[in-house]
Amino acid sequence: MPSDNQSTFVSSRRATLRQVAQEARASKTSVSRYFGGAREQLSPDLQKRIAQAAAQLNYRPNLIARSLKGGRTGLIGMLVADIRNPFSVAAMHGVEQAAREQGFSLMVCNTNNDPLLEQVHLTQLTSYGIEGLVVNASGQASQELIDLATNGFPIVLLDRQLPGIEADMVGLDNDAAIDIAIAHLREAGYRDVLYLSEPINHTSSRQERLSRLTYQLAAHEGTLNGHTFMLSLSDDLASLSPVIEQFMSTANRPAILCGNGNMTLMAARCLKQLKLDLGSIGLLGIDELEWCSLLTPGITTLAQPTEEIGRRAFACLLERNREAYVGQSRHIRYHPTLIKRGSTSCPDFHAT
Repeated sequence: MPSDNQSTFVSSRRATLRQVAQEARASKTSVSRYFGGAREQLSPDLQKRIAQAAAQLNYRPNLIARSLKGGRTGLIGMLVADIRNPFSVAAMHGVEQAAREQGFSLMVCNTNNDPLLEQVHLTQLTSYGIEGLVVNASGQASQELIDLATNGFPIVLLDRQLPGIEADMVGLDNDAAIDIAIAHLREAGYRDVLYLSEPINHTSSRQERLSRLTYQLAAHEGTLNGHTFMLSLSDDLASLSPVIEQFMSTANRPAILCGNGNMTLMAARCLKQLKLDLGSIGLLGIDELEWCSLLTPGITTLAQPTEEIGRRAFACLLERNREAYVGQSRHIRYHPTLIKRGSTSCPDFHAT
């Protein structure tokens, strides 16, 4: 047993793995496994003792030395197309939590939808010796990313597919999301729908949602009319206001369906500016945001299980990293949950 002095002493020099092992009453091998991404091989009690000892000694593993010795850094990279997207932030949190629980650290790079910046970030991430890569990117995959995937480097796509990349993909069931949204709006009595989306470009999730919306409108022709407007985040409300005003002037029982959280925010701001009451014009957004429950009378949303999506993405990556799964690429889709609020509950409407 270490003495009281040994237990409380924190040296100005860098603590060593051996010191952590002594403090935790564990072997060096166990401590190495804990920090080397194999902590699931240790008992919960042993994991707790090692974590406490490392914190007490302010121990930080030397990633460079570890990678030189065993080829492992414990680093996972993540490319995000737009870090302002609420879904990306929430899913990233799930990836980070799952990674940390397994002894990995997450390095996040925002590409800002810039292919050249994506190449720069890929070069940086690979130079650090990342052991896998989670990709939430729009547009065309860079040649560097395609080369990594082709050479068997562990890659998991988050929410969006990329041409030329054969990899596991984890995200929302976009067909189900549109189906649930349209069914709810029809049941609530809305008959004209304005669909707001960021530009489709090469973003597969946006393409899938628009395609399914087109299918649903055709299936309900005569009882449901649809209109679509593409809006960039760089646009201001002045570009959206006339669209909504024109829609309201001709629509019968109007509702706005927003393709993601960014669009929901812009629509809500615009409706407030135009002094249009929620409910008299319906508003439904894909993605649950914290403020949606605070704005009177509340905004109806389709909540994605973002943390679960992020965690599953890391789990797939870990399976590929450890060759626990070597089969064909998997597409794992999650259903959203409809959260009904006052924005789609106009008392004057009755479904027919």
